[in-house]
Amino acid sequence: MELLLALAVITAVIIFGALISLGNERQRKAIDGLREQVVLWAIQDLRIKREHLAREVCVDDPLGWLNKIATKVSGFDLKLQTAEAFDEPRALICMAGDGSGRVVFTPFSPDEIHRFKKEKRGRLSQVAAQNPLLLLPRKATAYEISALNSNIVFDLELPLAWNDLTGQRVTQMERMWMYVIS
Repeated sequence: MELLLALAVITAVIIFGALISLGNERQRKAIDGLREQVVLWAIQDLRIKREHLAREVCVDDPLGWLNKIATKVSGFDLKLQTAEAFDEPRALICMAGDGSGRVVFTPFSPDEIHRFKKEKRGRLSQVAAQNPLLLLPRKATAYEISALNSNIVFDLELPLAWNDLTGQRVTQMERMWMYVIS
């Protein structure tokens, strides 16, 4: 009799555990579906906001805009001054306002710059003395700047600011790298 009662209790516990597991799985699927709906809603909301902002995009003070973006990404105010542009490879160099160093902006990542240095060492040796991008020290701190860490219309404002600061005609840039040389 005790054995039969023990088997009945064990069977009931197993069945109850299986029912709880099935219920938890159903809840997990429902929560995943809800999360997916929230993500889709957020993406659509950003698209709507971006469309409204895209109509009014303008950069009145390119150096001020660049300083604001650099401050947001790096975490400290660089007070950027005087910009000098270089064509090949494309770079923009600014001086920090407190005289602590230089800041180089470019569409090229650290890996691309390293490849530049390796592949074109002979042809670019004449330009290397002038272009700060090819003379970047290893201790330069690199920051990637994109719409993810700056602002929602960064990719629309960047070509406008780049054109004003460098005089180079750029129609589309989605990200930029900032190298701080102290």
